[in-house]
Amino acid sequence: MAAEARSAEHHPALAHHFDDLDQQRQASELGMWVFLVTEVLFFGGLFAAYAIYRWAYPEAFHAASHHLDVTLGAINTVVLIGSSLTMALAVQGSQLGNRRMLLVFLWLTILLGSTFLGIKAVEYHHKYVEHLIPGASFHMEGFDAPQAQIFFSLYFGMTGMHALHMVVGVGLLLTLVVRASKNEFSPEYHTPVEVTGLYWHFVDIVWIFLFPLLYLLGRV
Repeated sequence: MAAEARSAEHHPALAHHFDDLDQQRQASELGMWVFLVTEVLFFGGLFAAYAIYRWAYPEAFHAASHHLDVTLGAINTVVLIGSSLTMALAVQGSQLGNRRMLLVFLWLTILLGSTFLGIKAVEYHHKYVEHLIPGASFHMEGFDAPQAQIFFSLYFGMTGMHALHMVVGVGLLLTLVVRASKNEFSPEYHTPVEVTGLYWHFVDIVWIFLFPLLYLLGRV
């Protein structure tokens, strides 16, 4: 009887080394949280480098930050906050078994994420035109130009790694769209949507710290 009950409860998405879908979900969520901890350590190193150099060269960082477009940065902040909302609603749709709701909000999240990347590309182009990309062609008026190049090295390093994480996130969302279109998710099984949501929210939170550090602190 126990074997029959276990067979009746078997789900096509249940991996053979888990007893049930709940155990599989908990293991997946734990794995994602462990991964996000390593991401915190990674970005933490970048934030620490920023803090050290900002303390060492406050005037240069203050001057360099004025070359960033606060308006575009603020728009991107609103875009990402909106994407966190649509991602949360996509997760809710998967939990309710509402495929239409899931697909609509997955596509909206993809649209917002792509909008963020497009705006960031515009910002990078502006820096290229202004010769503010670190390297042989870097040029910024002022005695603190060499130290300002450190600021832009950190700016491109931090925002570039964040953008890379956004690209990965959009790729994961597209994968979810394909799977949702095949009706693979249900109230019983929606773990991939939930763990992708955790990743997406983490990337959004990173930007919430990047925006004031890079765009605003030099203006207060």
